[in-house]
Amino acid sequence: MKRALVVILGSLAAVGTVTRAQMADSHALTPETPTASASVPLQNMTRPVARVNGAVLTEMDLLREIYTIFPYAKQHGGVPKAMEADIRRGALKMIEFEELVYQEAKRRGMTIAPERLTKAEAGFRKQFETEQQYKEFVQVEANGSAQAIRVKIKRSLLIEDLLAIEVTNKSGVTLAEAKAFYDKNSEKFRLPETYALQTITIMPPVRPSRQEPDPPPPTPEQWKRMKVRADEALHQAKATKNYEEFGILAEKISEDDYRVMMGTHKNVEAANLPPEVLEAASKLQIGEVSDLIKAENAYTIIRVNAHNPARMPSFNEASKNLELELRRQKTERTRQELDAKLRKNAKIEEL
Repeated sequence: MKRALVVILGSLAAVGTVTRAQMADSHALTPETPTASASVPLQNMTRPVARVNGAVLTEMDLLREIYTIFPYAKQHGGVPKAMEADIRRGALKMIEFEELVYQEAKRRGMTIAPERLTKAEAGFRKQFETEQQYKEFVQVEANGSAQAIRVKIKRSLLIEDLLAIEVTNKSGVTLAEAKAFYDKNSEKFRLPETYALQTITIMPPVRPSRQEPDPPPPTPEQWKRMKVRADEALHQAKATKNYEEFGILAEKISEDDYRVMMGTHKNVEAANLPPEVLEAASKLQIGEVSDLIKAENAYTIIRVNAHNPARMPSFNEASKNLELELRRQKTERTRQELDAKLRKNAKIEEL
C-alpha cells in the first residue's frame, strides 16, 4: 500500500532535536504492532492521549508514530531519555494532524472504491509471512475484527487521497521556477574540489589511557620503527600497477581502518584532507603513487585515482536534484499551511 509522506507540521519548536529527516507518516497500517515497554505498560496501551474533535487517539497510536520517527526504539528498549520528550511531542502532533486530515476527507464526502479497498487489503495481508501471523495481528490490533482492519485501511487511503489533493498536487515545481532559483542561488550549486584516493598508513602503537583517551604522539624511537615499516611499504606500493594491486597491498599491510576497503577514500573534499596529503596529491597524476607523507602522527602513502577540480555545474546537470529539493521545500510549506488551516477551528485536547 502506498504511503503518503507526512511530516510534523507547524511544531518545530515543540519537536526540538527531532529533525524532519526523521519524520514519516504512521497513518498507513503496517504489520508492526507496538509492544509494551518499561515506560508504557501493556495495560496503558489503550489510554487516551488526545481528543481531536471528539475522536480519541490512544497510547498505541502514539507509540506507533514514535517507532516511525525512531525505528530503533524496539531494539533498544525505548527512546533515549535525552530525546524522549521531543520525539513524543513530535509524534503527538503527527497523529493529531493525520486525524484532522482524515476528518476533513470525511467532511468532503470522499470515498474509496470497493475494488481499490479490496486490493489494498490483499496487499496488506501479503506482508505477513503466514496466515497465523495475520490472525495474531488482527487479534492484537483490532480484537480479532477483520472488519476493523478494513476500516483502518480505508482510513489510510482517505488520508492519502486528501494529502494528494491538498499537498502533492499543489507542490509541483516548473522548469521556470527551478531555473529562476538556480540563477539566483548559483553559488549553492558549486561543486568543491575532490580527490579519490587509496591509502596505506603506518601508525604508532595505540596506548589507551583513561586520562588520555586519544593516543599520544609517537616517541622518537617509535618514529624510527615506523619509518622502517613505512619504507618497506613504500617499496611495495611503488611496485603496484593498478587500483586492485594497491588495494590488495593495503589490505595486507595498512594499519588504518580503511584497509578493509582496499584503502579506498571516495571523493574526499580537498578542504578536508590533511595539508600534507593535499600537497602531495596535487602534484600527482592519476594512477601515480606518492612518496612517504608524514601527517597526523603517521606515515601515509597515497595513490590518486581521480581528481575533480572545483566547478560550477550547468543548470541541466543540477536540475534533477534541484527540482527534488524545491519540491521537498514546497511540499513542506504546503503541509504546514494545511495543518494550520485544519487546526484553526478544531478542538484538540491533549490528555
